[in-house]
Amino acid sequence: MATIDVPEQVSVLADAEALRKACKGWGTDEKAIISVLGHRNAVQRKQIRLAYEDLYQEDLIKRLESELSGDFEKAVYRWILDPADRDAVLANVAIKKLSPDHHVIVEISCTRSPEELLAVRRAYQARYKHSLEEDVAAHTKGDTRKLLVSLVSAFRYDGEEINTRVANSEAKILHEAVKDKEFNHEEIIRILSTRSKMQLMATFNRYRDDHGTTITKNLEGDSGDEFLKTLRATIRCLNDPKKYFEKVLRNSIRRVGTDEDALTRVIVTRAEKDLKDIKELYYKRNSVSLDQAVAKDTSGDYKALLLTLLGKED
Repeated sequence: MATIDVPEQVSVLADAEALRKACKGWGTDEKAIISVLGHRNAVQRKQIRLAYEDLYQEDLIKRLESELSGDFEKAVYRWILDPADRDAVLANVAIKKLSPDHHVIVEISCTRSPEELLAVRRAYQARYKHSLEEDVAAHTKGDTRKLLVSLVSAFRYDGEEINTRVANSEAKILHEAVKDKEFNHEEIIRILSTRSKMQLMATFNRYRDDHGTTITKNLEGDSGDEFLKTLRATIRCLNDPKKYFEKVLRNSIRRVGTDEDALTRVIVTRAEKDLKDIKELYYKRNSVSLDQAVAKDTSGDYKALLLTLLGKED
């Protein structure tokens, strides 16, 4: 369930004019920007961008980038992009970091539908003139490279059909590899990167039923092992993405100094999908609402935008 509150009727021309007015003159009217963009879905935001360009022969995204700054500018930029284009940008930023954010690549590969991931790969090529796969390969190495390239290249079956026999045999394969600490076993990578999400859930459930513990619990190990961390994130994203995102939000707020990148990423990418469910999980896990936690940890226009996307006006 989405959290953003979108009016039934919208005039994209009026919205484009309101945004132009908000950016003109001496100061920028950030509240007006939030009141328009914070209440429009992806299709409407795209129509507003096109209408703005038609009316003013100017790129709205570039105009907003020049008017805004800091975490607020970054959040508005992430929000206004088409979802596939946004994921392409998030992936590129994650890959190019001095120490790459492998979990962002995992999120995009494992929580988007096969068609959405394909759209991200197309958007990435159009924007960066490289494929996502080649950039991931160029900025990773060893087992992590094998896993991530397989995940970003996947086009899984997206239906409900599962094969119980396969779930039973692959749960055994996973258990043998984990028991022998062969976490980089090619069979683990094959299973995680090719099977449908429904099939994998059946396999993970079989693993838990047979061994009395989840596979991620059995993958606890050296906290500095980048491949193991990436493998755990992959399984969490495939098995229970809402629970995974709740944990990302919890960690982004709990750490000393908020991790604004993670906080912004989860809110803007899930606000039109399942953020309402993630909010409920957050409350159950932390006994405080996500709205309250965000309000306490952020400030100014950045805080106002995040709260709007969370469905709560400041």
